[in-house]
Amino acid sequence: MISIQNLSVEFSAKTLLDNISYVINRRDRIALVGKNGAGKSTMLKIIAGLQRPTSGTVAVAQDVTIGYLPQQMEISDSLTVVEEVRKAFAAIDDLHRKLDDLNQQLASRTDYESAEYHRLIDDMTSLSERIAMEESENMEAEMEKTLTGLGFDRSDFCRPTSEFSGGWRMRIELAKLLLRRPDVLLLDEPTNHLDIESIQWLEQFMVTKAKAVVLVSHDRAFIDNVTNRTIEISLGHIYDYAVSYSHFVELRRERMEQQMRAYQNQQKQIQDTEEFIERFRYKATKSVQVQSRIKQLAKIERIEVDEVDTSRLNLKFPPAPRSGDYPVTADNVGKSYGNHKVFSGASFTLKRGDKVAFVGKNGEGKSTLVKCIMGEIPFDGSLKIGHNVKIGYFAQNQAQLLDGELTVFDTIDRVATGDIRTKIRDILGAFMFGGEASDKKVKVLSGGEKTRLAMIRLLLEPVNLLILDEPTNHLDMQTKDVLKQAIQQFDGTVIVVSHDREFLDGLVEKVYEFGGGKVRECLGGIYEFLEKKKISRLQELELSKSPSASSVAAAAEKHRQSQKPTQPATAPDSSADKQTAPQRKSYQEMKEMEKLARKARKKISEAEAAVADVEQRIADIESRFAAGESTEELIRQHASLKKEQENAMSLWELAVMEGEQFGV
Repeated sequence: MISIQNLSVEFSAKTLLDNISYVINRRDRIALVGKNGAGKSTMLKIIAGLQRPTSGTVAVAQDVTIGYLPQQMEISDSLTVVEEVRKAFAAIDDLHRKLDDLNQQLASRTDYESAEYHRLIDDMTSLSERIAMEESENMEAEMEKTLTGLGFDRSDFCRPTSEFSGGWRMRIELAKLLLRRPDVLLLDEPTNHLDIESIQWLEQFMVTKAKAVVLVSHDRAFIDNVTNRTIEISLGHIYDYAVSYSHFVELRRERMEQQMRAYQNQQKQIQDTEEFIERFRYKATKSVQVQSRIKQLAKIERIEVDEVDTSRLNLKFPPAPRSGDYPVTADNVGKSYGNHKVFSGASFTLKRGDKVAFVGKNGEGKSTLVKCIMGEIPFDGSLKIGHNVKIGYFAQNQAQLLDGELTVFDTIDRVATGDIRTKIRDILGAFMFGGEASDKKVKVLSGGEKTRLAMIRLLLEPVNLLILDEPTNHLDMQTKDVLKQAIQQFDGTVIVVSHDREFLDGLVEKVYEFGGGKVRECLGGIYEFLEKKKISRLQELELSKSPSASSVAAAAEKHRQSQKPTQPATAPDSSADKQTAPQRKSYQEMKEMEKLARKARKKISEAEAAVADVEQRIADIESRFAAGESTEELIRQHASLKKEQENAMSLWELAVMEGEQFGV
């Protein structure tokens, strides 16, 4: 569909991409990987037509549509969420014109058995399905399903977009892009503004509904679950493998090892040959062998080892000064803004050396609790910071707060004090800002480079409580691995707010889940936490409650509380826990839940029957196609049934989502 030929890009006489060629095919799901600043975002902009290369071409097949989601974008705030998302269907008139054109082409052709004729039928069927979806009630269902999948509540749909943070507005743009169903999706760090539940939904969407995808992401678990091809950009060149990222890393290492062994063997052969030539060059009796070896040496095709990008971040946090045994103790902490309760009743104790994660949907209070710990905002309850606790805080928007007009060196020089000022060059070199890179202006840095620069601030003075709010956004995989290792070796206490499952795996031993106005402690790592969520229907109910099920959700929460041990799991002296008596659901609440569950089961059963019926009718028509029967009436019936199938599938998915709320 898209052919990239001999593409080169230069910035300030420096080659970023050097004579690159590859093709994006239908159903390709490509992970575009490489270190920060390698040219990944530049490549997406060029494919999207937003930037011109220095040389080379990007050829896009006729009628191929491209959807592009950048890392940052300007977003208007004049409409509600639903009104903004409905813009995704504004191209309906263009689709009708394309369908009319295809109908005219089919009417004028008689080569019914040709590949071109069948391609036209496929295109017309696909286009008819798209128009049918956009013109039917199914459009509203698709919008609702996409928005809820990306973390919006139904109560958010009619709210003005101006009330949402930048991250949530990016989700709105992502929803519009997914609803357009372009032939090629170009996504630049789509998970940066998503929580774990939304990332898992997006994974499922990409696997089941997306067409071709080119994806830049530093979330290893996400790209492994979504992609089937990996293109690495390194030192201006690309390495293209038709495998997932994890498999690519293994194959890349094996290929480098094989190359190195072959190179070393050849070098030994060359050295032996040269030594023979030099030894017997002037002996007449060996002249024939010498000439033979010289010809042999000239014919050897030299093996080259792929150039490896060896620049690497060297990150190590300074030794942590000893703090008290309990750096943070929270007792019945809560936070509200007017009538809106963000969370309440948070009670926990962090011991010295604990490494914990704050996870949950955006807007549930993770960053808010961090601000409470930092003393930046008032709160309810008691929150004590232990003796001699020195906090190092990396905010979610830390990189955006940098002054773009300053150089890298000046940015650090302005905050460094004492002896550290004499070591600024060394520190910058350890963070891959050595040499001329330290004189770059901040505004020309990539997102990952800005994040690295902001991270240096944490090294300027020793701390014993690290609070990192989404530290991996924009960091490449190698840098994330180095950061993870540095945190593992850090001997202080760590709180990490993150949605990156791979980063949290093996790093934290406790997870605090934010949701439904509560903060719950879950012992174990991130994958243990996710596994518990899969088998715990009541927790899923709390995470995905809808207005129609609010009373049931409240009953489920009471039931969950009744199943807890009477002894508090954390903060043994918490008076809030002592005052909370276990509660059981009333008979009326249980009866109401059973009634709603029966209705949900019936709706799912009816939806499944409808899907099975339409699929059987489609199969009957396709068997007639296979037998050589192909009339315009049959084609129209097939397109109509495909539309009906899409509607039935959407209704079934909504029924299943609704059923999950009641444990069905």
